[in-house]
Amino acid sequence: MNNAINIESDYLPHRMRAAISFAWSLFARKVGGGVIEVNKEASMQLQFSYILQQLLPLIAFHKSEVFALELETGVRLENGSCEIDVLFKGKAGEQEHRIAIEMKCYKTLASSGNPRGATDIFMKDVYEDLAILEQYVGGGHAQEGLALVMTDMRRLVQPTRKDAKCWDYDISDGASFGPIQLSTPIGGKPINITLKNQYLLDWIQYGDFWFLEAQGRSVEENTGSHSPEKAEVY
Repeated sequence: MNNAINIESDYLPHRMRAAISFAWSLFARKVGGGVIEVNKEASMQLQFSYILQQLLPLIAFHKSEVFALELETGVRLENGSCEIDVLFKGKAGEQEHRIAIEMKCYKTLASSGNPRGATDIFMKDVYEDLAILEQYVGGGHAQEGLALVMTDMRRLVQPTRKDAKCWDYDISDGASFGPIQLSTPIGGKPINITLKNQYLLDWIQYGDFWFLEAQGRSVEENTGSHSPEKAEVY
């Protein structure tokens, strides 16, 4: 999780970004400890949003500051309409900031209790979420985009082999990629994913689950001698 940005920061975007990391860390620990049960993506969104909602009064330090969460916010993009899983909005005087959050959950057992397949689709979907987040930012719907992902499948996070075509959509711990364009077909359907930013995936395990907080950095931000860092926008 990203703790580099102080949740007490005077700078509104940093404070909001840190609140998401803190809420995600609390969510991850509660799921890993069995306090929260997540059956599918919808319950993941609701449980995480509830935790983040409890933090909003705590990060308001001035009377002019207002924070709000919106779930499934509809927006228009060049290739059609989409719904942002969670839109975190903050305002302090004349300053406004919006962070779009996309969430993905893959469990070995589906909510019905039956074994779940289609891990290749899940891997591809994570990349699609990163791409749509870039479009939200590029289209002015948010200033930042962030993907939150959880799974109980170790081999997706710590694979012993990466020889299948689905690993073109590598989501394993330590995976680094971007800018990149991907077209490897998954599920017999054509794919066209373009990522303009750079990404470094850093999973953390709690209990039987792994949790990922992924945010891209622009190429311009990473033109120094260091490798792309995770989940920070300054």
